[in-house]
Amino acid sequence: MALAYKRIVVKIGSNVLTQDNGMPDLARIQHLVAQIAALKKAGKEVIVVSSGAVASGRSLIRVSEKADAVTSRQLLASVGQVKLINTYSELLSQHDLICAQVLVTKEDFRDRVHYLNMKNCFGALLQNNIIPIVNENDVISVTELMFTDNDELAGLIASMLDADALLILSNVNGIYNGDPKDPTSEVIREIGQDTTGFSSFVTTQRSQFGRGGMITKCHMAHKVAQLGIAVHIANGKTENILAKVLNETEINTRFVPNKTASGKKKWIAHSESAAKGVVQINEGAKAALTAPKATSLLPVGVITIKGEFQKGDIIKLVDEQDKLVGQGIAEYGSDKARERIGQKNQKPLVHYDYLFLNAEIS
Repeated sequence: MALAYKRIVVKIGSNVLTQDNGMPDLARIQHLVAQIAALKKAGKEVIVVSSGAVASGRSLIRVSEKADAVTSRQLLASVGQVKLINTYSELLSQHDLICAQVLVTKEDFRDRVHYLNMKNCFGALLQNNIIPIVNENDVISVTELMFTDNDELAGLIASMLDADALLILSNVNGIYNGDPKDPTSEVIREIGQDTTGFSSFVTTQRSQFGRGGMITKCHMAHKVAQLGIAVHIANGKTENILAKVLNETEINTRFVPNKTASGKKKWIAHSESAAKGVVQINEGAKAALTAPKATSLLPVGVITIKGEFQKGDIIKLVDEQDKLVGQGIAEYGSDKARERIGQKNQKPLVHYDYLFLNAEIS
């Protein structure tokens, strides 16, 4: 039976879009576009997160060997992004489809106003039957502004848009229980919410042209599945892979989704880097928060408060060993919070509706 996903984010990795020499694989892009067009025809909403700008740039210009890595990447990406979006536009037009370019940075997700503006833009594009083609804005995203890779970006987009599924197309068939090159290794078909310790069975080797490795993919996929979105990791080089994944006729790894979280929680889940302060909680508070029953963080469970924050800011919660427990929205500022440390019968510092707890995904 086919999987009944309505809104799908398709992330296409650089290793799928490029040939062995690092140049764009136009035949592959053409085939992927035909698959996306087929999904649209079947009434699905499709958002594409596409790598490949740097590879496209490489096909147009040769960068001086004297240029440093950042300048070289900026140059290739800025030239290549034009070619990449034109390629998608031209190929989609053959199926009577229109695409739009959306370039984003990590900063756009940290700021609530930017986040909502971006969400509204995507909503308008989808309402008008336009396919958003999303990529990181490599021209201005350098060092701390960079996403780990486009998997992280795809996870953020899927969460923001309440997608039903995120399909990550890589150059392997899924997550293996050992080295993919070892013939005895097999693809893990399903990864549940309680799976931990990915590093014990995932090899740390990186894709040839990609920035992130499989461990990064696993952590991101697990987090997105926690938010109620199914995540599939499949081989983008397999013919008709999108239809085969949706019809469950091709081996891939599926991260089983949890019950759906609220839109606000989805933003909080990915806002760790935007946290203004850190609140250390005692073991009793940690046990209460991580118990099955939904619980707010009360001042009685707080040990110390580091940093300054206002009402409405994101704050990190850590345990007595400084291990991250989660993050949430402060109900009041750090001054009031410090006055109430350890006190009973006080208003919650973080209400459970605005609290995201990190699963154990070491």
